[in-house]
Amino acid sequence: QVQLVESGGGLVQAGGSLRLSCAASGSIFRINAMGWYRQAPGKQRELVATISNSGRTNYGDSVKGRFTISRDNAKNAVYLQMNSLKPGDTAVYYCNAGLDTRYYWGQGTQVTVSS
Repeated sequence: QVQLVESGGGLVQAGGSLRLSCAASGSIFRINAMGWYRQAPGKQRELVATISNSGRTNYGDSVKGRFTISRDNAKNAVYLQMNSLKPGDTAVYYCNAGLDTRYYWGQGTQVTVSS
């Protein structure tokens, strides 16, 4: 069964850093675009960052200059380096990846930034 396995979430003070990882596992023929989204309580899920299979990146306005997305195709993995974290970054972060014919979501990992 194809799935996305996330890790790296946790509790951090404002100004700190976290690195999220997401790896696709299972029988996968092709991985297309990958990305990270987040959802805070009572809010809609929003784009954090995406990266195409050619390496082109896109970031949400609120994280530009602070977050960096990258991928390792050999490991079927996508990463999100989060620096200068703010309380407003507190949310459940979800990995997303185009695997074969559809997009899959990870289970989400909680990121909490304290003031």
